[in-house]
Amino acid sequence: MELKLYDTLTREKRVFTPIDSSRVRMYVCGPTVYDFAHIGNARPVIVFDVLFRLLRHIYGEKHVTYVRNVTDVDDKINARAAERGISIGELTKETYDIFHSDVQMLGCLDPTFEPRATAYIEPMKELIERLVKSGHAYVAEDNVLFHVPSMKDYGKLSNRSLDEMIAGARVEVAPYKKDPQDFVLWKPSKPGEPAWPSPAGIKMPGRPGWHIECSAMSWKHLGETFDIHGGGIDLVFPHHENEIAQSRCTFHTPVMANFWMHNGFLQVEGEKMSKSLGNFVTIHALLKDWPGEVVRFTMLQTQYRQPINWTVAGLRESQKNLDHWYELTADAQPGYLCADAVDALLDDLNTPKAFAALHELRGEAAKGAKPAAACLKASAHLIGLLQLPVDKWTAFRPASISIDENKVVSLIEARTAARAARNFKESDRIRDELAAMGVVLKDSKDGTTWEIAR
Repeated sequence: MELKLYDTLTREKRVFTPIDSSRVRMYVCGPTVYDFAHIGNARPVIVFDVLFRLLRHIYGEKHVTYVRNVTDVDDKINARAAERGISIGELTKETYDIFHSDVQMLGCLDPTFEPRATAYIEPMKELIERLVKSGHAYVAEDNVLFHVPSMKDYGKLSNRSLDEMIAGARVEVAPYKKDPQDFVLWKPSKPGEPAWPSPAGIKMPGRPGWHIECSAMSWKHLGETFDIHGGGIDLVFPHHENEIAQSRCTFHTPVMANFWMHNGFLQVEGEKMSKSLGNFVTIHALLKDWPGEVVRFTMLQTQYRQPINWTVAGLRESQKNLDHWYELTADAQPGYLCADAVDALLDDLNTPKAFAALHELRGEAAKGAKPAAACLKASAHLIGLLQLPVDKWTAFRPASISIDENKVVSLIEARTAARAARNFKESDRIRDELAAMGVVLKDSKDGTTWEIAR
């Protein structure tokens, strides 16, 4: 089997050849555990779980190592713990436990290792010491900073101009910096913040910068160079750019990872997700209304590198599809994998094409072809679907299933007509009727959409 993956660094899709086929190694940036993860955070978790499953299928379960870190030391964590009046340890444990439960409900396998940053302070300090000794980092006012101009080809991953990198890095403007791009590897801790003995001869206790954490954890679990590094497109700069700089300059290697993979952005109902717009949706809240496999099915309808528009209509359609798939495969034992579906996944995780192949199997299974049902079940398993017994699946019925969608659409059309006629009393009455049914309306310049009230 020939797997092809798109590499952000080289900007091309090429054949994946592992450094060591007996130990295929992948690192993915995980959560910062200060609050519920939002559905945008769910996308890399699901995407790289599919890749993990595919790599295990190709090379064998025992020959793939998947590391997804947990950032449990960060400014946001400190602020949230103080805001809630609880300890940092309490906050990070509570948040991580919820995240772990949520991603399991999304049908994701546990990574091979899930290291926490606070357990890798000594490796971080070792990397920092090496960078200072080699001239790639320096000490200034109890901070240790990476000196960006010391790396001649810094910026290749994001391919930005110098001005764009300075603007996009959002680094602190400080008089002690040798260059505006220089970024923090270690900084002094304020009273009440987590603190450890500092490296590089600094007497004041401090804590690590964000970027050095991933360099240290990937090094300890995967080595100086490994096969795949993944994450969201928002991490390309500065986080992944800075990881590359730290790791390459420490170990004097031409690359940190042979492939850099990034999933695209997510919008909600055509708009950027934000709390100010009222469309900020957490995984935890979503899973109260929808089965995890519905969320997973919906997420994989779009190829991972493309932007995705997250809609309630998409969730409803996924629910209907999965209901039918479960019905058709209820008595089937997993059979052979669908070659067309596997070939699609081998082509840079082309999940929409894989789904097209599975829908063809559904059509055959609906006509009574038992081999097609068995093939559908096996192939769906490969991407993390149809994992539940059918009775457990049918036990969870989202509120949307009990609502007459045709009636909702008809009422929305009547309300639109009433508003056009400036009959606002009738418009408000229809809105109240829909609200009583458990339907929430959202008006925009593009029309009216609806969703189930939480």
